[in-house]
Amino acid sequence: MKVRVNIDGHHLDLSNLDKVFWPDLGLTKADLIRHYTTVGPFIIPHLRDRPLVMSRYPDGVEGETFYQKECPEYAPEWVKTVAVPSTGKRSIVNYIVCNDLGTLLWAANQACIEMHPWLSRVSSLDHPDLCVLDLDPNPPAGFADARQTALIIREILARFQLRGYPKISGATGIHIYLNVGGRYSYQEIREALGYLAALVVRIDPDRCTIERKVADRGPKVYIDYLQNVEGKTIASVYSVRPIPKAPVSTPVDWSELEDPKLSSQSFHMGNIKARLKEKGDLFHGVLTDTQSLDELLRLARDRVGLI
Repeated sequence: MKVRVNIDGHHLDLSNLDKVFWPDLGLTKADLIRHYTTVGPFIIPHLRDRPLVMSRYPDGVEGETFYQKECPEYAPEWVKTVAVPSTGKRSIVNYIVCNDLGTLLWAANQACIEMHPWLSRVSSLDHPDLCVLDLDPNPPAGFADARQTALIIREILARFQLRGYPKISGATGIHIYLNVGGRYSYQEIREALGYLAALVVRIDPDRCTIERKVADRGPKVYIDYLQNVEGKTIASVYSVRPIPKAPVSTPVDWSELEDPKLSSQSFHMGNIKARLKEKGDLFHGVLTDTQSLDELLRLARDRVGLI
């Protein structure tokens, strides 16, 4: 099944629309494209001007997958790219930059289920405007533990007059974002957030850890501040996750995180449209609410409170 559509004056051929991507739900590639059409106005501002890594599943969530950084040669000429120096096999990687609905749906047509943008923009690749704490529960710890950890982080952020923006990952954990306005290097962000994460562990050592070695973490919530590295990515807000139930990484307000009924997969392709109609973009503040990590960074370097 193949359909040609016109989006903002660009022709786009959508193919294999009846291919089943989520066998348990009977959801197809057409459903995936429909999802990104629905969330387009909400996700594009969060992808705009950022290098994008595609997480592709040509045969659906039960098939083989691969990450694709380099924009393929067969991409339409109107798909924007940015050339980024690399130390890998390629000296230059031409990343896709998703600034419009046509590019978003082209990526979805490439079986890109997950959208993985950088934390920095093309204008300042080594100084991100966003930073993130990834709360990753290690079984038997679960989402309830991640919720409690997030609420501790909210209190610590408030002490520093900082505002975090949480989203459920759609998998097992929670991501908490802050806008830092491109003022800091990735290294400075890791120092500041590493200090904050260590404070959380001091408050709740039985539940939380910053142990890097997986085998030594135990049944705790790993507070991953090391995601803040140039070129490292995390699933975008409103991105579908390639697991059963087709969950969507969705922003929540803090009061929702206080609700024990909330789960890591409360929102999915089947109900995200109604969610957006009710709540709008709860992540909009991430784009404009620029904050300072100066105090956290100062304390991190002085090791205050961690001796």
